[in-house]
Order: sequence, then structure tokens, then C-alpha cells
Amino acid sequence: MSTSHVLLGLLSAGPQHGYELKRVHDERLPRAKPLAYGQVYATLGRLERDGFVEQSGQDQEGGPERTSYTLTDAGRARLDEWLAAVEPPAPYVTSDLFAKVVVSLLASGAAAAKEYLVAQRAAHTTRLRELTAVKTATDSSAGDVVAADYAIAHLDADLRWLQTTLLRVADLHREVIA
Repeated sequence: MSTSHVLLGLLSAGPQHGYELKRVHDERLPRAKPLAYGQVYATLGRLERDGFVEQSGQDQEGGPERTSYTLTDAGRARLDEWLAAVEPPAPYVTSDLFAKVVVSLLASGAAAAKEYLVAQRAAHTTRLRELTAVKTATDSSAGDVVAADYAIAHLDADLRWLQTTLLRVADLHREVIA
């Protein structure tokens, strides 16, 4: 996820200060990793330096003074360009799950890898149930449901891979024992 592009997108709704941007980000992208305030303000500083946002005012609503930012024409063009770009499929497998299975096979053998795969499958299944509950909850927002759908699709793919790998590792384990 590109924090700078997401902030540009949030600013397309109108001027906001860093605290608002963090709050809106965490509300609108409920299953994404929450942004840290320092990350928001550092990103705003870079966006301002590069001419994509500009300060549009300051307010002090019973607290510290807050600077609001607005999207510039260059910022809008940058956002539009990012939104139009198709994301290429990942060229490499960069999952900790994948790495642990391979390293487990290399370091500890098929029996240890099988144990890990079974435990990981159980954890994935539990998370799948939690996300399914989010989708059916009456108080779930559209963002919650879309995020749950995305996560469920990825978990489902992982579960299919876990099952296939578990069968391969079981076959390997039988060959080693025989």
C-alpha cells in the first residue's frame, strides 16, 4: 500500500489535517494496518515538499493548533495516475508462511513440516470463521465487508495451498520412512 497515494485519495474529499487523515484512513480501510501519526505527518511533509498538497489553514478546536492540507492540481494528477495504473502480479513468493514450510522441510524434515502445516491450517480456518462473522454482522460497514471478502479470498488460496502441500509433505514423509 502506498501511504502517500492513499493520503492523496483521502484529501480528494476536501481539506483535512493529519489527525483527521489518520482517523479517516483507519475507518475507511478497517482491515489495513493502522497508520501511525508520525507516518501521516512525515508523508504530508514529503507531499507538500513535492507540490502534491499545500497548507490550507489552521484551526484549534480545544487542543493544539492543527494545519489542514488540500490537494493541489499536481497532487490530483498524481492520484489519477496511480489509480489508473494496473498492479502487476507479484513476481516472487514473499510469504512468511511459504518460507517457514520450506525452511522447516530443509532444517527439520517432513514430519516437522507436516506438524507446522496442520497448525497453520487450523489458524487459517479460525481466521476464516472470524472474517465470515464480520461479513454477516449487522453493524459491518461496506468497508468491513469488502476488506473481509479480500482477506477471505487470500485465506482460501492459502488453505488450498496448505492442503496441497500437506499432501505432498505426507507423501515425502512416507518415502523417507519406506
